[in-house]
Amino acid sequence: MSEKTATFVVTHAEAESAVVRDIETAQVHTLASNPGLEVDDVLEATVAPEPPLEVAWEVVDVEQRRTIDLVDSDLSPTTHERELAADAQPGEVVREERAGTGEIHVLSLPEEDLEEAAEDVLEDAETVARAARLEAVRVEVRRDEDEGVLSVRYLPD
Repeated sequence: MSEKTATFVVTHAEAESAVVRDIETAQVHTLASNPGLEVDDVLEATVAPEPPLEVAWEVVDVEQRRTIDLVDSDLSPTTHERELAADAQPGEVVREERAGTGEIHVLSLPEEDLEEAAEDVLEDAETVARAARLEAVRVEVRRDEDEGVLSVRYLPD
């Protein structure tokens, strides 16, 4: 095995070790030590297998490190987001690029499913990986129970 340079999301962190996942390939690497990483950190880094057994990995270089803020907002989806949801089939995800960087995902759901869907988005490791791929630093979840709309906003700096 050899070094690997990629963008990783930290999926598990303890004082002695951490687990990182490549956001493009989903390959998981268990680190033999934790160089101060926390769950949901995003690293553009190089990792290498640790000798002699090469079953665990070590971080050999970090080009960039950032944290993705996951925000359960009390704001309602925008008028535009509600319009996108109105044109969608129930449960269908509508994706739209934001001007500049980021993306907006909108779902139309029954009112009773909104809260659970919002929690799922905020707890899903793939939400952080998607934010990293979109170069977002903030994920904001908004909902409107009256209209059954859930929006997930992947936002840049």
